[in-house]
Amino acid sequence: MYIKSIGSISPQRTYGNHIFPADPIAYTGGRLKCLEPDYAQIIDGKSIRRMSRIIKMGVAAAVECLQESGNPAPDAIITGTAYGCLQDTESFLTKMVENREELLTPTSFIQSTHNTVGAQIALLLGCHQYNNTFVHRGFSFETALLDARMLLEENAAGNVLVGALDELTETSYLLLQRMGLYKQYPISNLELFPAKSKGTIAGEGAAFFLLSGLASAHDYAILEGLSTVYKPVHETEIETSILHFLDSHGLSSSDLDLVISGRNGDLKTDAIYDYLKRGVFSSVAEITYKQFCGEYPTSTAFALWLAAVLLKNKTPVLFTPTPGEMKKIPQRILIYNQYQQTHHAIFLISAC
Repeated sequence: MYIKSIGSISPQRTYGNHIFPADPIAYTGGRLKCLEPDYAQIIDGKSIRRMSRIIKMGVAAAVECLQESGNPAPDAIITGTAYGCLQDTESFLTKMVENREELLTPTSFIQSTHNTVGAQIALLLGCHQYNNTFVHRGFSFETALLDARMLLEENAAGNVLVGALDELTETSYLLLQRMGLYKQYPISNLELFPAKSKGTIAGEGAAFFLLSGLASAHDYAILEGLSTVYKPVHETEIETSILHFLDSHGLSSSDLDLVISGRNGDLKTDAIYDYLKRGVFSSVAEITYKQFCGEYPTSTAFALWLAAVLLKNKTPVLFTPTPGEMKKIPQRILIYNQYQQTHHAIFLISAC
């Protein structure tokens, strides 16, 4: 699948910027919050008042993606999200308790459903084509991409708008922190990996991609393959899956220029990345991305955005855990991420 255009809202300066910022923003605390644009310049004022924060983020990222490609009418809109519209869900539940389940306004309930963002994008574009949302926890974005691939292979669509988004609210952050997912003390996101302790930092974001089965002169990159592994029994199963994945594309690890790994600073979950670095990735340069966007179920959408930007701009990677490790311009990138040790995803992206 050819990546025609991209759009992203994240805790970094990614909106309207298709070159990764040379000076990433440092946060101190347990969570990274998205830098949001002026929505009044993007969305009609009447519509904004009815949209929660995550809906505005998703719509704005999708609009940016389509505007870059010349505003084509997509033949399909596919979104992936694990949390959905948390803010509206919390609002509806709070009002239900406060009003003792009486005299409830339906707005928050209607907009709390996971497919709200995809529906709002379709309403904004006047798109009556295929529209689907996948809610598969750590595989939500990956499943959306697989659906897009099937549509393109069956010639059921020419251009497919695919995106993923998840938000973090104060309530969800406190709950997940109590469960031990996040670090219990303040830490700088740019000092995430030397800490080597339990937990990670919370994140959020929205990223959209316009995909096509036909090449053009202005494509960002080619998404050559995607594979997922659910609940592997042992680390060797992951390594074997990666080797089989590469072999299915006629490649070996020596053919990779760069690995973008989903390390998140948690001592336990990062063990799999250490294992792979000693094995299949031993001779491949590695960079990380979650110090920029934080940990959330659909963070691989940010990783794909990052890979597309690196391949499009044809510049050496400047940020690595060990500075100077990456010296050449990458032509073929593999993304490997695992979410909560159950959802493992592998992407292969190459330059056009």
